[in-house]
Amino acid sequence: MDSNRDSNHYFALWRRLCHVLTCPAVVYTDREMRTTKILAFLCIVVFAASCASKAPKEKGITDLGLAWVKHAEEFRAVALTVYQSAEKDLEGFIADTSWSALPEQTDAAHLPPAIIFDVDETVLSNIDFQLDFEPPFENWKLDEWNREHDATPIPGFAAFVEKARAAGVEIFFVTNRPCERDGLKRCPQRRTTIKDIAEVGVETDKDHVFLSYERGWTREKSTRRSYIARTHRVIMLFGDDLGDFIPCVRKEPIRPCTESASGESRTADLLRFSRYWGSGWYVLPNPTHGSWTRVLR
Repeated sequence: MDSNRDSNHYFALWRRLCHVLTCPAVVYTDREMRTTKILAFLCIVVFAASCASKAPKEKGITDLGLAWVKHAEEFRAVALTVYQSAEKDLEGFIADTSWSALPEQTDAAHLPPAIIFDVDETVLSNIDFQLDFEPPFENWKLDEWNREHDATPIPGFAAFVEKARAAGVEIFFVTNRPCERDGLKRCPQRRTTIKDIAEVGVETDKDHVFLSYERGWTREKSTRRSYIARTHRVIMLFGDDLGDFIPCVRKEPIRPCTESASGESRTADLLRFSRYWGSGWYVLPNPTHGSWTRVLR
């Protein structure tokens, strides 16, 4: 009975509040008005708290891979570990002229040393683009975003390149950003890529940035690595995808590859080149996209 009485009492107060809000001309006693004002205040507080608790989440935050790259200090710690570990190996690989990070490169002792970097998720992060863009992914969306926003650096990259260049190593970038010619037969994506790399602390030029779909190249990076190996001894590779190190790892083969890769073949490749991982080959973490996602489908 007491609970019913309380319910009726609060219901009456609620009706009074609604009446005050919708019919302000009605006159109440001072006590009734004070009670109603208190109730109104409490309702406003509850409503405001409810709005705060339901504030929209950052887009993509439900994807743990995106959230980890965006917010986790562990991600940045891994990146620093990769580049600082490579820094310790640098002097030895320069001195050992019999060494190459390309298994197929032999008799390169007379060539100057070079390092090959992937770009996206290796030297700079596109996490903000990934959280912002509307699917499906298209190359023009990324290029437009990069032209309009400053690049986000991967920790450790710029400091490592500074030391490598001081030691006489030439730096190349092999990216699958496409070279799509405009009306003047220019490659605007190269300009954007050079700008992005400069924004994370490393100056470069068109002679050191190799995109896909130029000079007859495809998205298979092995041909561009071989091109650099004609004139340089490649002492290190950096990337976030198996294809930055090993040829023909995609489910959909890309020329010159002719066979589809599978989970089993990728595992076999991983083990076949085990001596290179962390010793000439350095992988940056990327749980958000890459050739691995296709193999899972």
